Amino acid sequence: MAALPPPTLRTPHHRRLREIYRSAGWPCHDMLEVELLAAGLLERVRDDRGRETLRVTDAGIQVLAQTLQKNRAARDAHEALVARVAAEMQRAGRIAWRGLSLRAKVEERWCIAMPDVFSVRHTTVEDYLEPVVHEIKVRRADLLSDLRHEAKRLAYLEMSSQCWYVLREGIAEPAEIPPPFGVLVALEAGGFEVARPAAKRALRPPFHLWMALARAAPEPMDDPSQAWLGGDDTPC
Repeated sequence: MAALPPPTLRTPHHRRLREIYRSAGWPCHDMLEVELLAAGLLERVRDDRGRETLRVTDAGIQVLAQTLQKNRAARDAHEALVARVAAEMQRAGRIAWRGLSLRAKVEERWCIAMPDVFSVRHTTVEDYLEPVVHEIKVRRADLLSDLRHEAKRLAYLEMSSQCWYVLREGIAEPAEIPPPFGVLVALEAGGFEVARPAAKRALRPPFHLWMALARAAPEPMDDPSQAWLGGDDTPC
């Protein structure tokens, strides 16, 4: 019988491989496990009482290590772009936060959203704060996964007067991003290009958002002498 070609490894395969590596290796006897066994990434082991467990092979360890390196590189690229966007907001005279966990009411229920960059104008007038959300994507797979979660997008709109997707150059077309989100392209050569402006609406931050900001530390200024740059109390 001719040997079958190795199966294409997808996210569920990598997830199962990690789970088995971290566990006692009890078999699930499903098709995902069959494919990992056929690919030589798992092997069956029997103890002296005849109980069967699974062990990640040396080839499986190599796959785990390669996946780790790939994910780490993606995280580094993501965090670098997040830092660039936060710095741009500060240069525009805004106060920026990274990695906030914020509540928003979507369709009569509360949900938690974690925008990559959240910023407000540096002003003492509540009506002029103009909170803005920037969601950063450096991989197409992450973007497509994000776009499947409508509640998350609605939460971002609920907590901001503008919401932008910041895309690494080449991972998507602006038309793939649903309105009213703006699209900002992070150019490989540096800088940003507005591919589509974000819809803008008036928003006064609710009390629970104020409390979340009060508990969180904003992104430190690279140049403290510029802390009040653009911080007047007049609207744009």
